[in-house]
Amino acid sequence: MFDGYDSCSEDTSSSSSSEESEEEVAPLPSNLPIIKNNGQVYTYPDGKSGMATCEMCGMVGVRDAFYSKTKRFCSVSCSRSYSSNSKKASILARLQVTGKPPTKKAKVLQKQPLVAKLAAYAQYQATLQNQAKTKAAVSMEGFSWGNYINSNSFTAAPVTCFKHAPMGTCWGDISENVRVEVPNTDCSLPTKVFWIAGIVKLAGYNALLRYEGFENDPGLDFWCNVCGSDIHPVGWCAASGKPLVPPRTIQHKYTNWKAFLVKRLTGAKTLPPDFSQKVSESMQYPFKPCMRVEVVDKRHLCRTRVAVVESVIGGRLRLVYEESEDRTDDFWCHMHSPLIHHIGWSRSIGHRFKRSDITKKQDGHFDTPPHLFAKVKEVDQSGEWFKEGMKLEAIDPLNLSTICVATIRKDVPNHGFRVGMKLEAVDLMEPRLICVATVTRIIHRLLRIHFDGWEEEYDQWVDCESPDLYPVGWCQLTGYQLQPPASQSSRESQSGSSKQKKKAKSQQYKGHKKMTTLQLKEELIDGEDYNFLQGASDQESNGSASFYIKQEP
Repeated sequence: MFDGYDSCSEDTSSSSSSEESEEEVAPLPSNLPIIKNNGQVYTYPDGKSGMATCEMCGMVGVRDAFYSKTKRFCSVSCSRSYSSNSKKASILARLQVTGKPPTKKAKVLQKQPLVAKLAAYAQYQATLQNQAKTKAAVSMEGFSWGNYINSNSFTAAPVTCFKHAPMGTCWGDISENVRVEVPNTDCSLPTKVFWIAGIVKLAGYNALLRYEGFENDPGLDFWCNVCGSDIHPVGWCAASGKPLVPPRTIQHKYTNWKAFLVKRLTGAKTLPPDFSQKVSESMQYPFKPCMRVEVVDKRHLCRTRVAVVESVIGGRLRLVYEESEDRTDDFWCHMHSPLIHHIGWSRSIGHRFKRSDITKKQDGHFDTPPHLFAKVKEVDQSGEWFKEGMKLEAIDPLNLSTICVATIRKDVPNHGFRVGMKLEAVDLMEPRLICVATVTRIIHRLLRIHFDGWEEEYDQWVDCESPDLYPVGWCQLTGYQLQPPASQSSRESQSGSSKQKKKAKSQQYKGHKKMTTLQLKEELIDGEDYNFLQGASDQESNGSASFYIKQEP
């Protein structure tokens, strides 16, 4: 199992007195723009860009050299004078109204050496470039679930909560303390080597790993997607002929690393041998591009229309309506969504359908086989089913040695979600977007989803088995783009038209609440009684379920 060791810079400065004239400055290229003010001629590298006029004395100069956040004054004295004498109009305003000449102070300030002005302007441009580089670096770095979870001590919803997601039904016993073999990044060898690490914390598909030998030292802890190609069960290196080399930081701790590993791994859990195969199989999707389906018309939710599968990402389909000539009129949904059906579904049940103007299918397009669509789970109506009011005998949860008479009160599934759990959720107002989100409230089957960084007015209520919810790390695993939490600045910079558009969409969805069967009114949620809208019954729920049982006195 163990196969280890057998710029130079140059400072320049220039100075000039306040009495230096403009003619004493070396001539600048003739193609630079020229600005004329009060008989004085000044040349700036960017024309009027970056210029400002003092509202107190009328002095014209480089904006970056001015004072106050708004760059309204050329000096502290002008700023204070303006503030202490707010009843008087500024000199610039008097010039515009009365045409009086500028004061002697303004003339003196305007004779400031051009070299100093150009130096200040160059510094201003350099500052802008540095700010642009900083912003670019932040945006390229992107959002990190690991840092987000660690810095705020968040908890992520387990993968087993998402039956429609990859490995959702076969996640098994993957938990903390499971050992895996991963690349050793703390090594100076020219070839790729591996070492054993243990799972310290799980967050959806992501795991915080710690190399064996570090004990309680988190110095080299790192986050990694468990379903990634660099994660292997213990024993993979031996079977593949890959070397196991301890990290350089702890090489001195033990002389017999083989004995150390034997002791540490005895009785420990690891990934199943066929784990990578199961991951690959769970990410095979039957829907393919060019398949034709019937999907809800996003502009008229009471009818369907024909669309063509444009792309498939992690089971999510980008559907382009068949009549879209430029292929921009699209709709996103999961392949298990109740909003899509096989061709002919609307006619078979008498649902409203928009006929296509296209008389025949385009080359390469073909109808999706009906068996690929999710069917409502049938319930044997002849047999009995648990119902509210039924009596039974149940174990007392406060005294496991006794059995009491009890009454069924509610058909609630063991979905596994808890308030405060993090996940990745589809923005139903803009279904192409998947955002960082939090479960903020749970009422039986319904989850209130809050988009991190946004106001509560954008929260959504979804069913616990909705295919629009995904584990942390799903976007990274499938290659889908994740929308990070909205920062304060991005929320403030959002234009009013964009907000109005989002609110209009929200109103549109509220107007069609009969179609979105899993939406619940706030007034119903805040009340004592909870009535579910018509839709898939609790009896049609997949997976195991439990019941809310009230014990009899």
